[in-house]
Amino acid sequence: MTDTTAELESGKYCCRHTIPKNQMSPTAHKTSQTPTKTSKTPSKTSTIEFALFAPYNKGAALIGSFCDWKEIPMKKGKDGYFRTEVELEDGVYDYKFKVQSLSWFFEPDQWVDVIDPYATDVDESKGVGTVRIKDGKKIVDTYVWKHDDKPLPPDHQLVIYELHVADFTGGEDDPNPRGKYKHVIEKLDYICELGINAIELMPVKEYPGDYSWGYNPRYFFATETSYGTTAELKELIDECHARGIRVIMDGIYNHSEASCPLTQIDHDYWYHHSPRDPDNNWGPEFNYEHFDEKLQTYPARKFIGDTVRFWIEEYHIDGIRYDAARQIANYDFMHWIVQEAKKTAGMKPFYNIAEHIPETTSITNIDGPMDGCWHDSFRHTVTVHICGDTFDLEQLKDVIDCKRQGFMGATNVVNYITNHDHDRLMVELGNRNIFDAEAFKRAKLGAVILMTAVGVPMLWMGQAIAEYKPKTPDPAKIDWTLLENDLNRGLFEYYKGLIHLRKNNHALYTENINFFHENADAKVIAYTRWNDEGSRVVVIANFSGNYLAGYTVPNFPADGTWHEWTHDFDVEAGNSQIMIDLPEYEAKVLVWQ
Repeated sequence: MTDTTAELESGKYCCRHTIPKNQMSPTAHKTSQTPTKTSKTPSKTSTIEFALFAPYNKGAALIGSFCDWKEIPMKKGKDGYFRTEVELEDGVYDYKFKVQSLSWFFEPDQWVDVIDPYATDVDESKGVGTVRIKDGKKIVDTYVWKHDDKPLPPDHQLVIYELHVADFTGGEDDPNPRGKYKHVIEKLDYICELGINAIELMPVKEYPGDYSWGYNPRYFFATETSYGTTAELKELIDECHARGIRVIMDGIYNHSEASCPLTQIDHDYWYHHSPRDPDNNWGPEFNYEHFDEKLQTYPARKFIGDTVRFWIEEYHIDGIRYDAARQIANYDFMHWIVQEAKKTAGMKPFYNIAEHIPETTSITNIDGPMDGCWHDSFRHTVTVHICGDTFDLEQLKDVIDCKRQGFMGATNVVNYITNHDHDRLMVELGNRNIFDAEAFKRAKLGAVILMTAVGVPMLWMGQAIAEYKPKTPDPAKIDWTLLENDLNRGLFEYYKGLIHLRKNNHALYTENINFFHENADAKVIAYTRWNDEGSRVVVIANFSGNYLAGYTVPNFPADGTWHEWTHDFDVEAGNSQIMIDLPEYEAKVLVWQ
């Protein structure tokens, strides 16, 4: 390994889903919210402390707009913090630190400039953090929360909608540049109409450049400035809460971007020296095993713990999706961070979801650290069945009823047909030359399975309107004009109806499921969901290309009148069976009257 910065900037620590600044349009560069101290009438000054945790570094200094960028020496205490105090009026100031680095790719004790790892606002174009002083104290902004008193749904009632702020709004025919927090607010009425009660934001921590999926965070306390201000992010979350929508944040705690300030201060204090799994490496990996005997602390755990507590307290988030949990590979840390999150959240519901690919029951079951886990096998199995590639009853049953795989409850898995890491279903179908009405029919079949399986359902943005763009790290905005087409609007209404059923029929909140009819030759499967209060739902799914007229379903759960939910008609069951027409690649959803 060569001790040079070039190694970091090479493919060794490649960052996924990033467009370098030099590939962006001239108008796309970031601007600071407030670049320098605001002009105001003179007021009394207050003593403001600046601190930098760098326990084994020899020296550090503070420089900023408040001292004409002249160095202010900092003194290190026994707790490992360099500190200094500055007399400041209320206002906004730019600042950064100089530190003698201990990172192996610099010369020994080389002085380097770093932005504060705890900076809550960053102007990368100037290489500074921004600090706001109000009433003699540091603040993030002056946003006043309005809807903290609104009730929010518990985990088992969630229907999650994953979205990327930059791509969620806009589209080819939109003449206005979009892709900011405020534009997501403009679409909340659409999300409410669909019935969504939780959004999962792809990472919004400050990353290099102006377009990324966010899995290359450089600053863990600062928000991505290309999306808007900190106050605008809070307004988005507040407006979600006003509508009863929880906000789950995608948290990147496996790694950071190569030039995160911690890598510049003392790389091996917070990170593994080199990748443990070079084939699945997206940047310097946090070392949660490293324990500092002198200070009695786990440095990486301390930093990420501070990050998680900050986001819950400052931004009122309602859950975290833990990226690359399989690569984190430390259940002790994950147990601890989940408990820190829940303790900080207090009485409000807080959902901790692991992305562990492939999924494992150990991460959610009795001794597991997480509440839920992304259910990737659900996606793979349902997709190939909808596309007609295969028919395997046991595989289908395994993903529709996660208990068969060893999971214990309905909140232990998050089911999805697609997400940001996969091509959309319409792309999968198109790759097999399935288009138009036939593709929409199969998309509806997928919607039924998603909304009636055991687990928490999740949609990827655009899924409910049959967005067709393939997965790409480049900008790919949702084409909202699709809603003007009958087929797309029809799929939206279909999802809307199924989400309404899921939220109002509590049989679908339980772990109860029974596969009461299987016909491998006809490719038909039927299952029932129920609760102890008398709610019942039956799903009869035809995964074949044959129209099955007058199909008899034996062993039916109850005789009497059932209502077919998706096409709005009643059907009678008698003698423990029912007769019904099953069009090709279609599912019937029967609700007990």
